[in-house]
Amino acid sequence: MGTKKPEFPEIAAVDLGSNSFRLQLARVSDGHLIFHDSLREAVRLGAGLDEKNNLDADAQRRAIDCLKRFGERLRGLPSQAVRAVATNTFRVARNAPELMREAQEALGFPIEIIAGREEARMIFVGVSHSLPPATHKRLVIDIGGGSTEFIIGQGLEPIEMESLYMGCVSYSMRYFPDGKLTEAAMDRARIAAAAEIQSIRKHFMAEGWDEAVGSSGTAKALGEIIRLSGLSEGEITREGLEYLRQQLLKAKEIKKIELPGLSADRAAVLPGGLAIMTAAFDALKIERMTAASSALREGVLYELLGRLHDQDVREVTVNSFMRRYHVDADQAERVRQMALILLGQSADQLKQIDEDGAAQYLTWAAKLHEIGISIAHGAYHKHSAYIVENADMPGFSKMEQETLGILVRAHRRSLSKLQGGLPVSPDRLLMILVLRLAVLFHRNRLPDNRPELQLSIVKTGYTLLIEPGWLVDNPLTEAELVNEMEYWKEIGLSLTLSS
Repeated sequence: MGTKKPEFPEIAAVDLGSNSFRLQLARVSDGHLIFHDSLREAVRLGAGLDEKNNLDADAQRRAIDCLKRFGERLRGLPSQAVRAVATNTFRVARNAPELMREAQEALGFPIEIIAGREEARMIFVGVSHSLPPATHKRLVIDIGGGSTEFIIGQGLEPIEMESLYMGCVSYSMRYFPDGKLTEAAMDRARIAAAAEIQSIRKHFMAEGWDEAVGSSGTAKALGEIIRLSGLSEGEITREGLEYLRQQLLKAKEIKKIELPGLSADRAAVLPGGLAIMTAAFDALKIERMTAASSALREGVLYELLGRLHDQDVREVTVNSFMRRYHVDADQAERVRQMALILLGQSADQLKQIDEDGAAQYLTWAAKLHEIGISIAHGAYHKHSAYIVENADMPGFSKMEQETLGILVRAHRRSLSKLQGGLPVSPDRLLMILVLRLAVLFHRNRLPDNRPELQLSIVKTGYTLLIEPGWLVDNPLTEAELVNEMEYWKEIGLSLTLSS
């Protein structure tokens, strides 16, 4: 198994937002990013959500058509050089799994659904890289199509992060469904946004900041309109927001809005975005805000660059969890080493994930499988799984946390827990087996009691060849292996032992 990180002259990020889909490409030069090509389409995916949070056929078609075009531009790039993330609409849509399968086929690359706080973290990373270095705290507000992220950070590190369920698309549809711009409707939208922000106001005000920055389409559009109207040099101001409010009331209808620098697709969602920004200014007592040129997609690229240069945020997160939950690091390392040895013996049978990817999951699982002991020893594997599936884990997508949760939950006891949940592919089953065996053979937590093993995959399941005579001297492990064979039989697979 190779450890050298591949070098890619070009990497790409795809941001599947609730309003727009964006593709950003960059060249990698001496460890730095040079942005050189981008695509943006106003898909307005969030506008396709019905009352039951199902995406309608038109919205799905717009998404797939866009991703096919993005896929053509990305054609030829290796999978490790592309990262695609999906945000709020994919998080809330009930039929997102069906769309996801078709979306990944259209794009030609895997797509990750990221949690709101993870979205906020990567937004701050992207914004911070585009601004001059500073030691003071910054407040970043990113109004997206379906959610708005609030982050306070310093340097390149976020300190406080929140994601609220309100966006320029959802608010424009909810409060201006007929396209009419009335004072009552604008007040309702602003008050609703203020109520959402109230839940984070006290905490954010207590943390404090020295500079406010807006990112993504709404902030950039507001700043540009205010600049072209002669009210600032490009900053968003209270005076500018009130001026825009009056202009919208004069227009009376969304289709009649005429403002300098405003595109037709942005006009359709401007009222909702303006209401949210105005509420944020009022609730957080903001007087002036600069508009950043970078946002989520740039953050995704910097994260991808870090992964390619051994600066993976996920590794930092896992090590932090080990310290927080007082994991026995020596035991975790023993389990990791054996799991990777067994994986290497059967990795040629992997179909959907490569050996390095499987090894990464097993490393994380080995380090985190015992974190639940800090809650209770009984059924600790369930506590461990609950933590990794539900905790905020910087750098991890929701799907990565789900896969890690499956491994951790299934590392001991009955395997019947795998039935009725997420689909468990042959690759996942192999990872579960090697993790279970690694834990089983190190139950005594000794460093020098490991036998020589050889794992192979057969039609009906697995065969494990064990060093001759070793089981005679280790009757407890032999009994555990007999139980293990029964556990695999429960799910219709065989585990055969030989020596």
